[in-house]
Amino acid sequence: MIYPKIPLAQSIIEICNAKGVHDIVISPGSRNAPLTIGFTNNPNFRCYSIADERCAAFFALGIAQQIQKPVAVVCTSGSALLNYYPAFAEAFYSQIPFVVISADRPHDKIDIGDGQTIRQENVFVNHSLYNANLLEEASEENDVFINEAINVAVAHKGPVHINVPFEEPLYETTTKLAVDVNVTNIFKVQRNVRVEDIIAFSTLWNHSQKILILVGECAPNTIEKKWLDQLAAFPSVVVMTETTSNLHHASFINNIDTLITPFSATEFSELQPRILITFGGMIVSKRIKAFLRKYKPRHHWHIDELRAYDTFGILTKHFHVTPNHFFEQFLPFVKPIESGYKSYFESIMRLRKEKHSQYLSKVPFSDIKAFEIVLSALPENIQLQISNSAAIRYAQLFDIDQSIEVFCNRGTSGIDGSTSTAIGAAVGSGKPTVLITGDISFLYDSNALWNNYIPKNFKIILVNNGGGGIFRILPGHQENETFHTYFETSHCLTAQHLAKMYRFDYATASDAQSLTKGLKQLFRQNEQPMILEIFTPTRDNNKLLSQYFRELV
Repeated sequence: MIYPKIPLAQSIIEICNAKGVHDIVISPGSRNAPLTIGFTNNPNFRCYSIADERCAAFFALGIAQQIQKPVAVVCTSGSALLNYYPAFAEAFYSQIPFVVISADRPHDKIDIGDGQTIRQENVFVNHSLYNANLLEEASEENDVFINEAINVAVAHKGPVHINVPFEEPLYETTTKLAVDVNVTNIFKVQRNVRVEDIIAFSTLWNHSQKILILVGECAPNTIEKKWLDQLAAFPSVVVMTETTSNLHHASFINNIDTLITPFSATEFSELQPRILITFGGMIVSKRIKAFLRKYKPRHHWHIDELRAYDTFGILTKHFHVTPNHFFEQFLPFVKPIESGYKSYFESIMRLRKEKHSQYLSKVPFSDIKAFEIVLSALPENIQLQISNSAAIRYAQLFDIDQSIEVFCNRGTSGIDGSTSTAIGAAVGSGKPTVLITGDISFLYDSNALWNNYIPKNFKIILVNNGGGGIFRILPGHQENETFHTYFETSHCLTAQHLAKMYRFDYATASDAQSLTKGLKQLFRQNEQPMILEIFTPTRDNNKLLSQYFRELV
């Protein structure tokens, strides 16, 4: 075995190995050479080389998203580290275990004008769950810091930062291990719902005729089917799920905006719950957030073993358990009561679905028509990654096959790393993966394709409407040069030459017929990654979407 000669680098590598951090994404550099040498020469690690640090971090995030274990990213000193921040923040808000290991200059080289140095210690302090600022020499104290960083990433599901000062020479190796590291156990607390809470809150439930359960982003198979069936049986309970919830039941409402956008004040009042129960990650639908902030429930309970955000300004109880554990303990103590709450909104939803189909049957080719065609054509049992902005919002209007797992970077809702995350997720899961993305998100993260690990069956469906179409959907914009240049970012770019440069197959579509044909080609071809670029009319999309909501009544 070949080791880096620097003992501190050996300590980091040995502790990562012992604690199961085996996926390592390295951005080439010099100061991180001792770590690169150690990780790449140990067969227990799966190492990836991604040159662009921002892409590298989101690629690692995608792997971690799938394996639900920490993935480490390793970079050189200086500004390279700062490029990890978007993915770092996403890991924080999406509760994904993530370890940043940054090589640094020794302390006496900082702020003296030495090259490629910045103040790296605690650089992620606002979003880091733990900051390990190591001393230059290997020591028991450093071992404690390294262990604690990884323990926190696992137990608290989030990002941590290990900053490592190295002095030259950096490339020397040895065949002897010079350290005997201490490895501490990862300790996770298993919490229960207190008996007195079960009594008090089940009493509230049993006297409430309007209970709304709103489910945000969840990993697949988060909730056992028996609990879903039981929730679906309560006449007093309406369950609303988002596309990213990966929860499915025939009686759940999974097209929230389709249901509530046309509501009158009377219907909003009817929907106002006495109890709101939430679990899962961030909510996409602005309309449901606006509704619950205006028509506040009397009680809001959030179920999450780690964190609870007061999204609607009325949080009254945080249950520090997993949803499965909560329902297992809580549901035996609640009972069905007479209520027309669920049936009332089920009848409205049936009408909405009829109107939805009628409108889609006559709408001209546009973003909304393209999403209808694409989502209905997806193969079963794939992983679907969706970029932010308009793409995820359009996806929420449609039913997606229950065998498909859906993911989106909703922690910070940024467009900056959707493609990189999707590629990392494809690598991490090993499943056939499709990314649906908008043109601005795709172009912004085009360095994601500078990647030697893209699976042959990875597909990108790129909806190109010539700019930031989301800004046309938002109210208050005015058609002028300022809007086109600084908000919509109008452009005439395509993915054709990027596809050629990165050796992707490429096809285009500009109407329903060519899209149907292109999708067949896309899903038939598995010997090379492929981009299907769909061109839609820039100035028509927002009008057709607005008309969609008007015709749902």
